[in-house]
Amino acid sequence: MRVQPRPDQGSSTLTARLADNLRRSLSSGQFPPGSKLPSEAQLSEAHGVSRTVVREAIAALRADRLVEARQGAGVFVLETPGVAPAGLLSVRNVDPDRVSSMIEMLELRTAVEVEAAGLAALRRSPAQEEAILDQHYAVRACLEAGTSTADADFALHLAIADATNNPRFREFLAMIGKNVIPRAALRADDGDSDQSAYIKLIDQEHDAIVAAISNGDEEAAREAMRRHLRGSQARYRALLREQRQPV
Repeated sequence: MRVQPRPDQGSSTLTARLADNLRRSLSSGQFPPGSKLPSEAQLSEAHGVSRTVVREAIAALRADRLVEARQGAGVFVLETPGVAPAGLLSVRNVDPDRVSSMIEMLELRTAVEVEAAGLAALRRSPAQEEAILDQHYAVRACLEAGTSTADADFALHLAIADATNNPRFREFLAMIGKNVIPRAALRADDGDSDQSAYIKLIDQEHDAIVAAISNGDEEAAREAMRRHLRGSQARYRALLREQRQPV
């Protein structure tokens, strides 16, 4: 017989974890818009949690307007917010080859992701912390191998966004896309020593962010993320100045 966890045994953590798992299922298309979620009993059995935890997780999804309960019929998936408000659509049109566009997006990311890092330090679950560490080491592996870090770097920032347990942070990053991740080589003619220094710097900046989140240090996490993104802004501004120098 399954032993149901008591409310005082980390129910809030279990609720957050289940809600996060269900959000992932919705975003992956496992439960497409219009489909019916499994019953309360089925979710309780599948995830090994009490029905109270299931109800609270569903309530969180309802608050996010991802699902709705229909009297006598069950809980159904709503249309996912895939279209941004008109005023935000232009972020999809950012030109990664325009240095000024990258600086603008880095400023916007700084405004959002500094807070995300602080919330992740406060709210992360053990599973989410593990995901952040896994993605951090994936970026490091790419850096050491000399391969593109764009996918792994973006996945790291998404993992931090997930750890806020507020789905809007992930939605924001997903909307702007991985093209706004600064490239490992800002200039094609950088020498080996310049690339080596850059690789070491990025790894150190990521390490500071991840360590602060893992330690639950909200302010240190914010400061580490701020330093990382402002550092990227400074590097792009230096490149912009070089491009505008008279020949």
